[in-house]
Amino acid sequence: MRAIWKGALTFGLVNVPVKVYSATEDHDVPLHQVHNKDGGRIRYQRICEIDGEVVPYADIDRAYDDGEKTVILTKDDFSSLPSEKSREIDVVEFVPSDQVDLLTLDKAYYLEPDSTSPKAYVLLRKTLEQTDRTAIVRFSLRQKTRLAALRVRGDVLVLQTLLWADEVREASFPALDESVKISAKELEMSAALVDSFAADFDPEEFEDEYQAELRTLIDAKLAQGDALDTTETFGEAEQPASGGEVIDLMEALRASVEKSRAARSSKEAKASGEDDAESGGGQPRKPAKKKSSAKAS
Repeated sequence: MRAIWKGALTFGLVNVPVKVYSATEDHDVPLHQVHNKDGGRIRYQRICEIDGEVVPYADIDRAYDDGEKTVILTKDDFSSLPSEKSREIDVVEFVPSDQVDLLTLDKAYYLEPDSTSPKAYVLLRKTLEQTDRTAIVRFSLRQKTRLAALRVRGDVLVLQTLLWADEVREASFPALDESVKISAKELEMSAALVDSFAADFDPEEFEDEYQAELRTLIDAKLAQGDALDTTETFGEAEQPASGGEVIDLMEALRASVEKSRAARSSKEAKASGEDDAESGGGQPRKPAKKKSSAKAS
């Protein structure tokens, strides 16, 4: 695996340098489009609508069209955004793991410790395990601000991006509003059917049958000589182009906890003062009376 991003996990004053790797990969058989008469490779070209010229990818920018005007955004424009420059994965809160809706889970990434000592990494991992909490984090990757769930898988921290709330559609089906009666006997039989299929899930027991059948078909065609010379048909294959860690971890943790407690105490004190003022008891009543008399005058 190759790291696709380097940065640091931050919670409080604790800094955990990490490397980010894609945790999944596509196993589909790679297929190309060809002309059915002679097997010639079908290629797509980026052609400018104004001058009809083929445009190199390096000369292509992006644009937004509001219906009347078009705004062109260059690569420099994107790189100048503050969030794009950030190399931090900020922990915003720790939530009960069962509160993360599986429907919102998206792309998964492995995090590898990127420092001389993995102590801070291991500490965060063990803390998540013991508290049964999932860290909700925010970071920027590939010109997008992303929300993600940070959880533990074995000995590795896994970052799984989450869909934003407005990206999940509401399910509204009129048929489900109808009153349906389920008898006790039907429910009992259904439960018995579930029991007959009960098992412990092992993903290794399952196979992508379509891809396996497709590979068998391709192998059979190759064995029968029903194939074309790749170089003549497709041409030469294109070759792909080739944080500081907190020294005193305990001190950082202690300072973070004290800061959090101070902020909470301040918030509670403020709320208590507002409650006293509303109840009319004690000294907060005097400024309220002055305000009332000033308004009357």
